[in-house]
This record gives sequence, structure tokens and C-alpha cells, in this order.
Amino acid sequence: MMRILFITSNRLGDAVISTGVLDTLQKRYPAAMFTVVCGPVAAGLFEADPRCERIITMEKRRHDRHWIDLWRACFRTRWFMVVDLRGSLLGLTLRARRRIIVRGGRRPGRRIEQLGEALGYRRTPMPHVWTSDAQRANATATLPKGRWLALGPTANWDGKIWPPERFVELAQALRAENLRPVVFYGPGEGERARAEPVLKALPDALDLGGNKSLGEVAALLQRCALFVGNDSGLMHLAAAAGAPTLGLFGPSRASEYAPAGRLARFVEAPGPEGHAPINELDVSAVLKAATKILHEKDVCASGGCAD
Repeated sequence: MMRILFITSNRLGDAVISTGVLDTLQKRYPAAMFTVVCGPVAAGLFEADPRCERIITMEKRRHDRHWIDLWRACFRTRWFMVVDLRGSLLGLTLRARRRIIVRGGRRPGRRIEQLGEALGYRRTPMPHVWTSDAQRANATATLPKGRWLALGPTANWDGKIWPPERFVELAQALRAENLRPVVFYGPGEGERARAEPVLKALPDALDLGGNKSLGEVAALLQRCALFVGNDSGLMHLAAAAGAPTLGLFGPSRASEYAPAGRLARFVEAPGPEGHAPINELDVSAVLKAATKILHEKDVCASGGCAD
């Protein structure tokens, strides 16, 4: 059997961005089965992928011993291809007919385009998510037909978080578009605490955060008319799931990590990129961008959206 080893990021956002590469490889090699290496947070991205026969979660250990553990898990297999998006030397030590090693680390330019260029793709590999029949059915039951506004008020550090009262003001303004809010956030008490002010101020909002799998979250996001959230892994997941997505950027760089998708857009706080305070981003600017996306979505739904 043709087997491909695919090593992606530990971080959720980068792992989501890399799914476009994986999807492109699967289309190029339809007979291949894939082993995916990622961090524990990102593992759920690949659970519903029918071409993924094994997921290896790699947790950092002292003295880089996690790479030794990974080598032990992989060295017995004769790989058709090793694709390493983390720029390690592991691929050089495994038996493989072909190796693609992408230089790691951050550098200027969109990460998604860098991956495509490194693998020689003429078209940027757009992120992709896999969901199961059961996950989609549960999402339909949870979010029946309607116009749902997904809010992502958390992030991995507080500097990237738009003030919760502005999420509330935005949600209230978007009621004019017949949107009902649903709130997403990740597992853990910290995530819950960051989302709590928004949930308390929007008593009719559905609470969809917590310990759901990434596949479940992706299926729920596919039911939403719009996602608005901070620069985060959840933002990238929303765009990959095909939800119209508006990412909010302050002290992070949209030029590197803007969401990627047909109706994925971003709005930035005023100031130098990478240093702009997120609390300088006005509700009016976000509302304008959000309503523009909704209009574009309606145009696409009526058949007027270009491919």
C-alpha cells in the first residue's frame, strides 16, 4: 500500500492552514493512505478524514525527545512520501521514495501561500475540513434552519481579544439582519471565563463552547450565516469549514494569518501592523465589514458569485 507521512503543526491555526496541502495530496495520490503527525489540540481535525489511517499526536518533551519518539513510531514503515511542514530532519532519516521538507519558522507573507509555493502548487491549497455524517446530523439538530451568528470571543492570549462588550454590541446590531448569536470557545476554564461576559450579556445566545471535538465544531460552523471572531484557531476553522468569516486583528499580522476561504475577510485595528491595540477597533468598522460579507453571501446564494 502507498503510504504518506504528513507532519503538520502542533498549533491549531497552523494545522488548519495545512489541511489544504493534505487535501491536495490526497487528490494527487488517490491510492495513498496517510499518517498525520500533529499536536493533541489539532488531532480532531483529521479524525473524520477517511484517508487518514493513523494520527500520531506529538507532545513536546525535554531535550527534543518527542522527535525520537516519533522516529520510533515511523522508522519501520517504508514510506512512499514524507511531507514535513515543520522543517525537521526526521524525514531524512526515514525510508522514503520522496521527501518534501518545508522550512519552519515565521517569515513575512501569508503562511498558506508559503506552503503552496514550497510544494510547487500553482494554486494556493485552500484549507479543508472533514466531518462525519453523525457530526453533520447533530449540527443540524442543534442549529436548525435559520440565520446563526457565530461569535468567537476568545484567543490564545489576551492581547488578541476584542473587548467582550463590543462583541455584544455587534451581535445586537446584527439582529437587524435576523441573526441569532451562538458563542464558540475552546476547552478549559480559561476559555470559559473569557467567553462568560458575552454569554451573560446575550441571554438568548446558544452556548456551543467547551469540550466538543473539532469535527463537531466544524459541522456547527457550517450551519452559521457568519462567523466573527478574534485571530485564533477557531477563526481558521470557521473559514475552512466554509462559513463566511470575519477575523479581527490587532497585535497580530493579517498579512501572515488572515483567514482563507471564499467569503473569508478580516478587519484590522488602526495602527502599525503587529502592534495595533485590538481595543482601538471600533464596532462600526466591524459591523460594516460584517454586513458586506452578508451581502456577498446573499449574492452568491442567488447565483451571482464568481468561482
